Amino acid sequence: MSDLLSVDDLVVEHRSPGRPIVRAVAGASLKVGPGEVVGLVGESGCGKSTLARAVCGLNPVTEGSITFQGQPVTPLGLRRRKLTGIQMVFQDPYASLNPRRRVGDQIADGLRTAGDTTTSPADLLDRVGLPREFAGRHPHEFSGGQRQRIAIARALAARPRLLIGDEPISALDASAQAQVATLMRDLAVDSGAGLLFISHDLSVVRLIADRIAVMYLGRIVEVGRTAEVWDDPKHPYTQALLRAIPKPDGMGVLPAELAGDVPDPADPPRGCRFHPRCPLAMDVCRDKEPDFGPVACWLHEPT
Repeated sequence: MSDLLSVDDLVVEHRSPGRPIVRAVAGASLKVGPGEVVGLVGESGCGKSTLARAVCGLNPVTEGSITFQGQPVTPLGLRRRKLTGIQMVFQDPYASLNPRRRVGDQIADGLRTAGDTTTSPADLLDRVGLPREFAGRHPHEFSGGQRQRIAIARALAARPRLLIGDEPISALDASAQAQVATLMRDLAVDSGAGLLFISHDLSVVRLIADRIAVMYLGRIVEVGRTAEVWDDPKHPYTQALLRAIPKPDGMGVLPAELAGDVPDPADPPRGCRFHPRCPLAMDVCRDKEPDFGPVACWLHEPT
């Protein structure tokens, strides 16, 4: 089965006059297959959202390549671009919806773009678990969880082959997070589309993802099947992320805190980017960056 999305050695830099270059994505590679759910996880500031925006054409690529269905993804410009089959659900559902327009009209935009004359906005609201009559309301009349479901319906209206969730549950109540994440997975898989789900919540990603990619300071440091990464994490950063997850076991044990802060991407450390925070760092980690996978760590160097 060929890959739906292929990101190869991607570099994305942010440049501002009078300031150092920020390499937000520093040589990341990632693949998503049709009907596959890939979870991209990592701390805030590690480059997850920048990678997602580059996949959608919202951020220009400095180096490397992004291909979707075998065709290169080009940056969005002022001219209208032919529909690529990629749709994104953003973190803040209220900011991503036009407050002046009824939600049914906004969903209808996607249906027109896809040339779908048989599906109605109410049909899509029904698919995401909302009453059909909600099509006549405005975004401010809904809760955060309801607005995110509307944003998902609008994304699905364009009949995407790849759906991207950029921290789509972080602004929601805990009770709604798992529901929305599971909804995105079910709708994507049922339609045969791929789903790239970005989150810092590993417990939710474990629930919905087929594979997990762990990102740190612009690089993918570990990739694997979800059960394998969860049960036997190889990279020290992945291990630290899993130790930081609270466990509701009644024992009263606090989760382990990951020491230190994410370094400045404008001035990353030499060698392995994680070595200043890694309890297992060796001399080679301070000198050479591990440029291999699926685990980018000198403790797991391929033989």
